[in-house]
Amino acid sequence: MTVRPAPWPGGPHGATGTPPAPEGPAEPPMDAEAVRRRLDAAVAAVDAPDVVFALSRHGHRTVCCGGTAPPPPVPRAELRYEIGSASKTFTGLLFAQLTRAGVISGGEPAAALLDPGRGRSRDPVTLAHLITHTSGLPALPADFFLRALPTWRTNPYAGYPTARVVDAFLRARPRHRPGTRWHYSNFAVAVLGHALAAATATPWEDLVTGRVLRPLGLTGVALRPGGPGTDATGHRKDGTTRTPPLVVGGFQAAGAVRAAPHDLLTFLEAHLDPPRSPLAGALHAVRRPVLRRGFGHRHTHTVAWFQHPAEHGPMYFHCGATLGQQAFLGFHPGTGTALAAVCTRRFRARDAFVPTAYALLAES
Repeated sequence: MTVRPAPWPGGPHGATGTPPAPEGPAEPPMDAEAVRRRLDAAVAAVDAPDVVFALSRHGHRTVCCGGTAPPPPVPRAELRYEIGSASKTFTGLLFAQLTRAGVISGGEPAAALLDPGRGRSRDPVTLAHLITHTSGLPALPADFFLRALPTWRTNPYAGYPTARVVDAFLRARPRHRPGTRWHYSNFAVAVLGHALAAATATPWEDLVTGRVLRPLGLTGVALRPGGPGTDATGHRKDGTTRTPPLVVGGFQAAGAVRAAPHDLLTFLEAHLDPPRSPLAGALHAVRRPVLRRGFGHRHTHTVAWFQHPAEHGPMYFHCGATLGQQAFLGFHPGTGTALAAVCTRRFRARDAFVPTAYALLAES
């Protein structure tokens, strides 16, 4: 792993340098009918009870819906969907906003915020380590699986509350020295959410609502289950057995967000055009690469997004999956394109959902 030199959003007092330059020439808008044909084809390629592909190109939105199940009473495009790990893009933006505002520093040890009387270790896990998946923590706490076993097929996170997440972190011994290896971790981002709440003396839900959702006008985004009139219903791998609404326990920062496709497009459009947003500095910050990993350092990451090369400059994306739903969020600044895709069937081997969404964003 090669960490990019400072300044970056994890640096002291939110130093971020100059905004990134535009990533390539803008493409002319595609014909509206051509866009709809491509989205219809993407919907048809996904085998799930409910499927929505919502695309914005230079501010022009197109939303296509379908699925193997009869249309629900509430139109598919108006329902909220569980976006799972794609919630981390909201947490990453929150982290960047708090850092730029000088409320926190990415170099602060998380344990010092969660347990102020605790002595400092020689190699502390910092807030920056948590958001960049370089903390050395496992994907989930060591005792998570045993506690989740009774509800493994329904709501495995529900029985693991905030206090247990924090306690597990304070007792944990990272597998690797923090900052030396990348390992994707729901545990780490959940801990970050609690550390940010402790640093600001504000509950996480209030913090993300006041610092991210409200400034971006995302009044329809929810951080906990609603009801059948507002939330989509997930399904198991068989595509017919319904799953209960996700309850995330103490893992709010890692997977609590549920939103309708148009709200997700609003969130992504803000990333395409940061100067027009009240969170301009933070939105620029989450587009800046902070580390590379893998053979030849081909995998690039920001504090919120996976970044891959594309024809007209880099594109940014994040996937999410729960026990019964999937989501793909992405934006491509060089073409002015944002894509929010959701479906209501649990991920399975050779699932077409993510490859279809990724290809649509890369080629748009």
